[in-house]
Amino acid sequence: MLGVSSPPAGRYLPGLAKMEHSSKVVSMEIHQNTGGLAATNAYLIADETSGQAALIDAPQNTVQPLIKLARHKGWDIPLLLLTHGHWDHISDHKVYTDHYPNGKVLIHQLDEAKLQHPGSQMFQLPYQIEPRSADAYLRDGDVIEVGTLKLKAIFTPGHAPGHIAFYLADQQVFLAGDLLFAGSIGRTDLPDSDPIAMRQSLAKAMALPNQTSVRPGHGPATDIGTERRSNPFLS
Repeated sequence: MLGVSSPPAGRYLPGLAKMEHSSKVVSMEIHQNTGGLAATNAYLIADETSGQAALIDAPQNTVQPLIKLARHKGWDIPLLLLTHGHWDHISDHKVYTDHYPNGKVLIHQLDEAKLQHPGSQMFQLPYQIEPRSADAYLRDGDVIEVGTLKLKAIFTPGHAPGHIAFYLADQQVFLAGDLLFAGSIGRTDLPDSDPIAMRQSLAKAMALPNQTSVRPGHGPATDIGTERRSNPFLS
């Protein structure tokens, strides 16, 4: 089953990395691929039992290898979930929809304009990103079901006004986008950033259990406990 339910409303080496999480009810795989000018992470998460999967973000030159892997594994990918609309996270969205014409691209409504008018506000990109609208909007508290996996959408503005992170409580995984990194946080000096909102959003992340694995939009994985103890931007 795959669907969305709502509540009552630095440089890093590119390449595929695999992380596995198992529980009594579901076995999950997470595959990471890093690419593009900003060395941005894309994630493929899959419920191995049902064969359902989803992509989290679509940086340049990351999606094709993840789709190839999914097909090798026999997984379907009905959803591309975008944490926000900055160019480095959406560049490969058309690669996804070219392979999955019926696939759905979701983003928060406040960041849809970046998807409709893609590009950098800071410099001219050396390539073009196809404009498009969202197929549906992500909202705070939405639960996206990928097989038996449940991703809770958490509204985390600050780096971008429509930033969304995803929390898998059963697997204790937090897909942080550009909210939280290992030893750092997302930029708040961009034209659409809000430092005050960022502090409030970081407080939501710090409310998660220490053992929660953090999979950020840039850089290596970390965990909430480590960041709570040592991240200088959280003191």
